[in-house]
Amino acid sequence: MADRILVLYGSYRADRQGIRLARYLVDALTEFGADTELIDAKALDLPMLDRMYKEYAADEAPSVLKELAGKIRTADAFVFVTGEYNWGVQPGLKNLTDHFLEEWFWRPAAIASYSAGRIAGARAALAWHGTLSEMGMVVISSTLAVGGIGHTLDVDAQPIGDGGAALAQAFPRFAADLAWWAEAARAQRLAKGTPY
Repeated sequence: MADRILVLYGSYRADRQGIRLARYLVDALTEFGADTELIDAKALDLPMLDRMYKEYAADEAPSVLKELAGKIRTADAFVFVTGEYNWGVQPGLKNLTDHFLEEWFWRPAAIASYSAGRIAGARAALAWHGTLSEMGMVVISSTLAVGGIGHTLDVDAQPIGDGGAALAQAFPRFAADLAWWAEAARAQRLAKGTPY
């Protein structure tokens, strides 16, 4: 059974370069054997959080939230692709994530961070770790941190230069770690359900 993996991306900028990393991951995870889908917050055009999906009366939630809730519930794992905004998380990705809660439970999450500079979004990755854990996900230990995003992936999301080579070298471990946890969590959910 192929793992169903959602790659979530949240930049709303006009000249967003992180989309390259999101697309690279969708392609690479698909080649790895996963059933992968990009969830792009900007393309979904979600409203700013007023009410969580679960707080709407039955059949009153916006259709975009209802459809996304179904995708999250049926996923085996998640990859959060995040840039760093003033040492913190991207507001668009945080807004997307906060619309849901129980839908995320009992599945693994991985973090892939990026920036234009050398820090590679590491501070945002650190902030996301606690947030995703609090939201009921198991955050895997393998991460991807891409500095100099514009010099690592070209406009077609293909690795270039030394940064691209480093990303391609790091990806197999990242994917294998996520797949292991996805399979383990799925097996446990099927065998024993969830504790609450």
